[in-house]
Amino acid sequence: MKKTTVVIVAEVIILCILIICFIFGKVPDNKESVKTSEANLNISDMKGTIPRVALTFDDGPSTKYTEKLLKGLKKRGVKATFFLTGERISYSEKIVKRMKKDGHVIGNHTYTHIDLAKTGYNEAKKEIEDTNNAIKEITGEKPKFLRPPYGDWNEKLLEETDMSIVLWSVDPEDWKDRNADVVAKRVIKSTRPGDIILLHDIFGTSVDAALKIVDELQSKGYQFVTVDQIEDSNLIKKQVVE
Repeated sequence: MKKTTVVIVAEVIILCILIICFIFGKVPDNKESVKTSEANLNISDMKGTIPRVALTFDDGPSTKYTEKLLKGLKKRGVKATFFLTGERISYSEKIVKRMKKDGHVIGNHTYTHIDLAKTGYNEAKKEIEDTNNAIKEITGEKPKFLRPPYGDWNEKLLEETDMSIVLWSVDPEDWKDRNADVVAKRVIKSTRPGDIILLHDIFGTSVDAALKIVDELQSKGYQFVTVDQIEDSNLIKKQVVE
């Protein structure tokens, strides 16, 4: 008699469980959950937003390599930021026009790549203004961003040029190691959401590395944006003095 009661109770419990599962749906398979979580790690951060990074290029434009880079970026749907030296702009007008047309941001990298912190104020200011004028003459717009060579600048210049300084957070030293695979691996390994990547489009190996970097990080779900679309401690905005 006791066994019969136990059996009945067990059957009732099982029946209740089946009813609950039917009403609320089945518990997802554990392996399926793990796979979903792993996939999500590639396309979003913990807040569910797409991770963004900014790809930036210094010292150009190069009449030999920049056009190849622009073609590769366009094919991949990527917008980048180019910091140009004024002395190269005079014989690269066509390339600068294409940068503008393709939606890239064009910034100032001084006229002759001088160290702004070690140059007299008037000369440094002229370097910035001459480069701004050269860019504006081609694009119709004055640059909003300045990347000081060597990462050094004069605070007084920052106050008077009405520009934002852009530094970087990932530097693979592509100027020193002219090897596309080595440079690409360094960037891919070090890059995190919100980073600003520094490369130089005057080197063919850097252009090849850039496209490898884009392909790999895009496959991980990263979105490439221009510096004006990213929040980063390496972007020093102009302080408005009231």
